[in-house]
Amino acid sequence: MRRLALTGSWPNMLSEIRNKRRGSVATHGIRAGAKNLQTDRLWMFETMLRSRELENRIKTIYFEGKTPVFNMAKGPIPGEMHLSGGQEPCAVGVCAHLRPSDFVTSTHRPHHVALAKGVDMQAMTAEIFGKATGLSNGLGGHMHLFDAAVNFSCSGIVGEGIAPAVGAAIAAQIQGRDDVAVTFMGEGATNQGVFHESLNLAALWKAPVLFVIEDNAYGISVAKAESTAVASNVVRAAAYAMPGVFVPDNDPDLIYAAAGEAVARARAGGGPTLIEIETHRLEGHFVGDTVEYRPLVERERMKDIDPIMLFRERLLKEGADAAELDRLATAAAAEADAAVAFARESKFPDLKEMYTHVFG
Repeated sequence: MRRLALTGSWPNMLSEIRNKRRGSVATHGIRAGAKNLQTDRLWMFETMLRSRELENRIKTIYFEGKTPVFNMAKGPIPGEMHLSGGQEPCAVGVCAHLRPSDFVTSTHRPHHVALAKGVDMQAMTAEIFGKATGLSNGLGGHMHLFDAAVNFSCSGIVGEGIAPAVGAAIAAQIQGRDDVAVTFMGEGATNQGVFHESLNLAALWKAPVLFVIEDNAYGISVAKAESTAVASNVVRAAAYAMPGVFVPDNDPDLIYAAAGEAVARARAGGGPTLIEIETHRLEGHFVGDTVEYRPLVERERMKDIDPIMLFRERLLKEGADAAELDRLATAAAAEADAAVAFARESKFPDLKEMYTHVFG
């Protein structure tokens, strides 16, 4: 097991990792391929902002029509809503190294990963609102986002995306492509049987796949210490003879470094990697969760460890232009406003669509 930490000059460390990478960097809708570390870091900051701005609006809109008596089925966004605030570094640090042709699966808390992989914000927001202009014509909702254009999918079932990611990685091997697959999961998914089966097969066949654990310390309302026998899931990598890296402190730069090395190794035929990221769920499991199961001191601490705030402070300390960071923040807010307006104005799917893509 390796534990990443910032020692000496982290830019030199990251540049060294970047120089070892093979293939191109991801090409996302707003990013035409990063050419240097500074560009990647600004993209990470911007993408975290885009996710947070959108989710801030979703959180407010979610309660429309659900008061004074809360009814989950009411309002423009019915059903449960799981926001990723605080976990944005996990997505951007990994996806900065990916291409549209790389395959990514995510969880029931998927928005940050979807946007980092290049999913269109307007189409994703329309899907969340259940509109016909959504990614799946409004039939999937926020836990079942699918975008074949950038090879992204997610699921509301714990651990569901792990095995498909291994399958996608093996498919790339068979087809002679140097694409990789990444599967994001919460720490609770490591106790599912599919996690162990998938790690075993991936290691045996040297599949080019990254297993990324977003460890936010809670499975719904259950603390990890009460559900998992090991304090750190990264030790499980040794059981399957694959590299395991623990990334502390929800640090975007450290995640970027760990993922860069793992992606380069996978593209070169070196097989899978398990990356465990210590991250933070700034709010509850779902919108409306009172979070009473968390000690008050924990809840208060969340205000001081917002990763976007901390990353901005680091960028400024290292010479970033404050005006440029402000411009990125303004643009992210405007994009989120436009996405919400698009979703609100879009039409619901026709009733006959309920029978489309249904197999009996």
